[in-house]
Amino acid sequence: MNLLDKSKTIMVTGAAGFIGFYLTNRLLGEGYQVVGIDNLNAYYDVRLKQSRLTIMMSHENFTFSRSDIADKDSVMGLFEKYQPAVVVNLAAQAGVRYSIDHPDDYIQSNIIGFYNILEACRHYPVEHLVYASSSSVYGSNKKVPFEETDFVDHPVSLYAATKKSNELMAYTYSHLYKIPATGLRFFTVYGPMGRPDMAYFGFTDKYFAGEAIHIFNNGDFEHDLYRDFTYIDDIVEGIVRLLPKPPKADDGAPSKVYNIGNNSPEKLMTFITTLEAALSEALKREVVFEKVFEPLKPGDVPATYASTDRLQAAVGFKPRTTIKEGLTQFAQWYVDYYGVK
Repeated sequence: MNLLDKSKTIMVTGAAGFIGFYLTNRLLGEGYQVVGIDNLNAYYDVRLKQSRLTIMMSHENFTFSRSDIADKDSVMGLFEKYQPAVVVNLAAQAGVRYSIDHPDDYIQSNIIGFYNILEACRHYPVEHLVYASSSSVYGSNKKVPFEETDFVDHPVSLYAATKKSNELMAYTYSHLYKIPATGLRFFTVYGPMGRPDMAYFGFTDKYFAGEAIHIFNNGDFEHDLYRDFTYIDDIVEGIVRLLPKPPKADDGAPSKVYNIGNNSPEKLMTFITTLEAALSEALKREVVFEKVFEPLKPGDVPATYASTDRLQAAVGFKPRTTIKEGLTQFAQWYVDYYGVK
């Protein structure tokens, strides 16, 4: 990666999170100086975050701060101390359904926290701010594939609304203070060491607990949910290729948004049967989930499908890992990490 002088610092917020860990580990492996920030909250099993952190701490060019981006003084202090050249903001309260019952967490982290990052980039100028948006901003968009130019003013969850807000806030700060900012709309990211609140991880947990999995498609296989499942390595490759390409002020603000998705949506039931097959292979015995079908949950959308034309034009890359390849990697990791049989 031809990014910048190795003496310059890259700051990654949410470094102990799923995407943050993989990105940080990739950058560290390539010899970059990385400052990782994470509050290690208990939204999901902190032991998994600690496992990721232990791996990152083995690199001498990694510095970690247990901090919350919602704490403005802390954020400003870290920017003043480390003077990052590039900032990747991945810290956020994730999860669509969780936002229904815990709205305060989303406002604190995703709105106030992101505002603090923007303010820090304003007062301690950076060469490039990259931040996490989400495919959730497309809401119940019927036009597929989803393109970055689509109308996205009808979010169906508070989580989606906060991510759309991030894009608007970033554009405004880019316009006012010439902060080069790139938003990334991630599409259903999965893989080893992933988030336990994601469906594929939860399905696996329930199988080994002897419990049925709940599938929110009413058992309608003909009109099943579609998801653009994107493997973690493809997500990281897309980010890494974009880091050295800060947007130009073509339309008055150096601000850009990209989809990072697999551009190949799969039926949810196909994903589930592929996961069963991957676990069967890892365990050397047949795995079949007990299934309970329920209606679609509030905030969920029937389909996600990314157009990757803009990403491909910018960096010559589109995600390519199949769900069979990706879930095989996840299943083997899960069996080894948790020691299940």
